Amino acid sequence: MAYLSLSIWLPIAFGVVLLALGRDHNASLMRWIALVGSLISFAVTIPLITNFDPTTALMQYQENVSWIERFHVFYHLGVDGISVWFVLLTAFITVIVVVAGWEVITNNVHQYLGAFLILSGLMVGVFCAVDGLLFYVFFEATLIPMYVIIGIWGGPRRVYAAFKFFLYTLAGSLLMLVALVYLYTQSGGSFDVLVWHKLPLGETAQTLLFLAFFIAFAAKVPMWPVHTWLPDAHVEAPTGGSVVLAAIMLKLGAYGFLRFSLPIVPDASHDLAPMVITLSLIAVVYIGLVAMVQNDMKKLVAYSSIAHMGFVTLGFFIFSDLGISGGLVQMISHGFVSGAMFLSIGVLYDRMHSREIASYGGVVNVMPKFTALAVFFGMANCGLPGTAGFIGEWMVILGAVKFNFWIGAIAATALILGAAYTLWMIKRVYFGDVANDHVAELQDVNTREFSMLAVLAVAVLVMGLYPKPFTDVMHTSVNELIRHVGVSKLPQPLKP
Repeated sequence: MAYLSLSIWLPIAFGVVLLALGRDHNASLMRWIALVGSLISFAVTIPLITNFDPTTALMQYQENVSWIERFHVFYHLGVDGISVWFVLLTAFITVIVVVAGWEVITNNVHQYLGAFLILSGLMVGVFCAVDGLLFYVFFEATLIPMYVIIGIWGGPRRVYAAFKFFLYTLAGSLLMLVALVYLYTQSGGSFDVLVWHKLPLGETAQTLLFLAFFIAFAAKVPMWPVHTWLPDAHVEAPTGGSVVLAAIMLKLGAYGFLRFSLPIVPDASHDLAPMVITLSLIAVVYIGLVAMVQNDMKKLVAYSSIAHMGFVTLGFFIFSDLGISGGLVQMISHGFVSGAMFLSIGVLYDRMHSREIASYGGVVNVMPKFTALAVFFGMANCGLPGTAGFIGEWMVILGAVKFNFWIGAIAATALILGAAYTLWMIKRVYFGDVANDHVAELQDVNTREFSMLAVLAVAVLVMGLYPKPFTDVMHTSVNELIRHVGVSKLPQPLKP
């Protein structure tokens, strides 16, 4: 079966149906159609893992059909150990988002849910595309539904946040398009990414291509200093938008580094690795300090996401099995943990209509079940051993220490900073005496809210206690990438 095409086009088809048939008067039916569509879309991704062969680094489940024949553009799909888990993660998070908006979104329900389903299919397309132009189309198309989600269902400054998100990410991607066209000409008229991996490119060409890709992907991650769009987007986005933005969309840029930057321009990747490592460490430390002074819960978790993604790019550019595998594990675990954190904030916001930490206090006294889950996710965000938040960070820190002790030591400060700002928020929001009458009137989570948070809690716990299925799938592909990039020009360690 064409599992990859089904994973891409099924959610898009359901999204189009919702847009075509939905009206506010039949919102309940639209919710059920969206839920069924997201569950079916998730179900068709499961065979990708159950039938996956972890012993080969070759692309699996490939589909290759001529798309634009004149320019040798192909509808070429495939996944390997690096990308396959993100297809499942995207489909899984989409189910959670549909459930999360079940009672909260009351206006234009069909458009809201349709936008998320279409976005889900487009993001899966990014992880599956093996043709460069196809990748670019999916990569850019994801901006449209997210722009609409923030711009229509967002907060008071939603239009500003939506424009900023769109312009930052689009501007960087235009340079990537130039790089793709150059590679097309150098490869004799091919957009096949696997062909580009074998191109003998000169030093200057590699450097310019790396910078073009870097600007596009760094803005998407986002890395410091092009990160300023993310806190605004998170604060203004509806809860579902924040969940997808943090859990999946940030990963598109990080994934681009592994699919394009490292294998296509390996020498430039080695030469410019110190720059990326430096920016990653700034993100880990400086952004962690910025998170500590936030009064808005959403903004705090948004800055936390930037710091955690700094671990990802750091792991990728120390060119080791531990580093790259740790970065990938961190991407998956961050999808679970950050999504759960934003959902927890959404549960409180739906009741109090405030994200300010000062508006809360003593929530545990009136919402004990919810507090237990929220504190668990907070511990995972701190990197508590036994949770998904620990595994990726530990692997990256270990790889960094082997590369250079001081780089590993600086990266490890993120665990201290993460504990500081997360525990500070937990203490002020959840513990102590009931702060005011509004908190005293809060009702504990209902069955729908408890179910979606419990599912994520299980995922965070299982991955934290038994990460082997994740690392086994990616191991061969990661090793092949390291072999391809080579170790002839290792990045020079940063001097303390």
